Parts: sequence; structure tokens; C-alpha cells
Amino acid sequence: MIFLGGAPVGGPPIPMTRIAAEANVPRKFLELILADLRESGLLHSHRGKMGGYRLSRPSHLISLGEIIRIIEGPLALVPCVSRTAYQPCLDCKSEADCAIRFAMMRVRDETARILDGTSLADANAEDLAAA
Repeated sequence: MIFLGGAPVGGPPIPMTRIAAEANVPRKFLELILADLRESGLLHSHRGKMGGYRLSRPSHLISLGEIIRIIEGPLALVPCVSRTAYQPCLDCKSEADCAIRFAMMRVRDETARILDGTSLADANAEDLAAA
């Protein structure tokens, strides 16, 4: 996604083989990831000889948090603090008194704040600054 976010706006679709080579990701694995991102509405795909993928909206309007949730699932490290996939811990006696749960809520909130506040455009700008 960072590679696609750095592509020229309005440019041609980028072939999967080029994305795989640039990202150093096996093609079969990339196919699954791209399918999830396409189904979620973050990518448009174009078939044919000149086909490929492009972002469905500008890179400054796509957050890293959104991408990670699609690919990896909830940001929470433990299910008892997940906002989208909550499950109680089997060995917890009291969620209200659990110090680990309280700490993990803070981790979840800070992780979400950082990832949701960082766009693909931001990530590309940071890559350029680091280079």
C-alpha cells in the first residue's frame, strides 16, 4: 500500500508483478492481501494486459490503521480490550479489576491513535525523509 500510495495520481494501474517485486512479497501471498484490500474498498483493480491496481482514494485519506485492521484484524493485543472482536479472557476473575486489561487498553488506544493518525501520504513522506 505504501508503494501504491507513492504512485503518481491518475497514473496507470500498477501490475501485481511490479508490486510483488517492489515490496519483496511472494505473488501468491500478495494476491490474498490485494483481494482483501480490494474487497474492503481501498483498491481498484483493472483486468487485462494493461491492468493492475491503484488506490481507490487519495493516499492522504487512507490511514495505516485502516489498512492494518483489514489485513491483520483488530489492533488490540488481547481480545478483552478489542472494540471490534471483544471476547472475555477465560482466566480473568474480574475485568474491572484486571491491571493487565487496563494496561492493554492504553496500548490499544495509543496504537490506534498513532496508526489512525498516519496516512499513506505521511508514511511515504517519512520514507523519503529517512532515505
